Amino acid sequence: FPNRTPSHCYREASRLVVDERPTGECGRPRKAYQPLTKGVTDNLNCPLKNEMNKLNSYNISSSIKWYRGCDPIEDGTGSYEYWGTRLKITSVDLQHKGTYTCTLTFTLGGIKGSVSETISAEVKGDYSLVPQVHEPSNDVIKAQSGYNFSKRCLVFVPGVGKPFVDIYWLDKDGFFETNTSHRVHMLEQRLLPQNGSSKGAWLETWLIFSELREKDFYVNYTCRAYSDRGFPERYFSLQPADPSGIAIGSVLGGMMVLFIITVTLYYLFKIEIVLWFRRAFPVFYKNKDLDGKLYDAYVAYPQPCDLGFSKDVETFALQTLPHVLERACDYKLFIAGRDCLPGQAMVDSVEENIQASRRVLLLYTASSFTTKRHTSSTSSNNNNISKSGECDDESQRNASDSFSITSSDVGDKICKDTRQQLECVAAMHRVLIEGSLKVVLVELEEITPAQLALFPESVRHLRKKQGAVCWWKNQRTRERWKTCMSGADAEKTGTDSQLSTSLSPSSRFWKELRYHMPVRGKRVVYPETIAFL
Repeated sequence: FPNRTPSHCYREASRLVVDERPTGECGRPRKAYQPLTKGVTDNLNCPLKNEMNKLNSYNISSSIKWYRGCDPIEDGTGSYEYWGTRLKITSVDLQHKGTYTCTLTFTLGGIKGSVSETISAEVKGDYSLVPQVHEPSNDVIKAQSGYNFSKRCLVFVPGVGKPFVDIYWLDKDGFFETNTSHRVHMLEQRLLPQNGSSKGAWLETWLIFSELREKDFYVNYTCRAYSDRGFPERYFSLQPADPSGIAIGSVLGGMMVLFIITVTLYYLFKIEIVLWFRRAFPVFYKNKDLDGKLYDAYVAYPQPCDLGFSKDVETFALQTLPHVLERACDYKLFIAGRDCLPGQAMVDSVEENIQASRRVLLLYTASSFTTKRHTSSTSSNNNNISKSGECDDESQRNASDSFSITSSDVGDKICKDTRQQLECVAAMHRVLIEGSLKVVLVELEEITPAQLALFPESVRHLRKKQGAVCWWKNQRTRERWKTCMSGADAEKTGTDSQLSTSLSPSSRFWKELRYHMPVRGKRVVYPETIAFL
């Protein structure tokens, strides 16, 4: 059929599907299923509610007529009663099973019309017993005038199936309404989720006081449950609260809020708070210089023979770490390749200097603990530290070949007995077995789950337990900062400014590393030949 609008003219088509009614039956061919609960008062909902609302919106009067099978149902006859858009059935029994049709009759433009829907009603063997009011409990409650107040009415209906029970709040003047604009009102009752093994349904509704007044005190407020098996009820009354009790409650509440805020701030700024406290109150800490240790930290990093070695790793260990931790933060470090005694055996050097250190800084990359065959397949293209170099030092290879590893969780994952392997085994033995040393893991490049799976079990356990200080996150921040700068600003600022940002002791990486270091270090004076490049 054609359709016109002020700006368009178009044709619409509608598809009409007609279902033939079986011979000898009344009602619609298609039926809506609705269950009825046996032994209680239940109801059927007419599916034409939307049509009724549409007619009402146009102020068109309408009426509903119910049929059972082909026979009309008169309002108030037998166990049937019209109740708005519902058909109320008292004391449902098996005889109420069948088809019910609701017909909506209306007059539109002088023409009388009707529309019908058919319901297939099944009687379920459900039942409901006398409701039990659990809340309130005939008690007296103290509350403060001028504040809001709410009280729940909790009702349990023993039985099977959905009960037909209505809950109301009332006082000496009558029932409370659900109009939320009233100062005292009740909320619509709702069915709570079933929990527990007891058969039945939990219903609740709330009595709300938006503001308590003097006239609300010393009055009984009753919750009553209406059902076809009885009307149980319970009540509560209000009395003015003791002012001293309110003050104590306010103080305790304020202290609780303050405690939560303090814990939250400490969790968010734990590292900054600890570093500030160390700096402001050094008197609370023991003098670490008297513990017989020579170094604050032993720096273990991939040597030229090791997998994971690169010039960037060597620069970080020999230049970046000393520049910040020793010169700016007064720590004393032992770094292999810088502080080793000439001619000293590798095993003796590792054992003695770890014994003389308060911490071990274990620097590693994605390939530091993996074998050569694993390295090529698991190295990430996004790593910030490049991997290069093969071992050409035959003497060091022979020295490492003479050392055997007895730890089952390390031996299979390390390519060979290099210095870093000795350092790793010695450090892990002290931290995991003896508990006499703290190892700080310094992650130089991002580790993927596949690469982490190839790490020694001891390293994975320590990383999971205490985490790792990630240098690659600091590098990523620098790259993001450089990206945000314009070309002119980058040229004006220069490389030195970018480096100073990453070498500032106040940056996140160095704060986290200082947090794991001993409380106080000992400043060391270095020859001028050792300088940051």
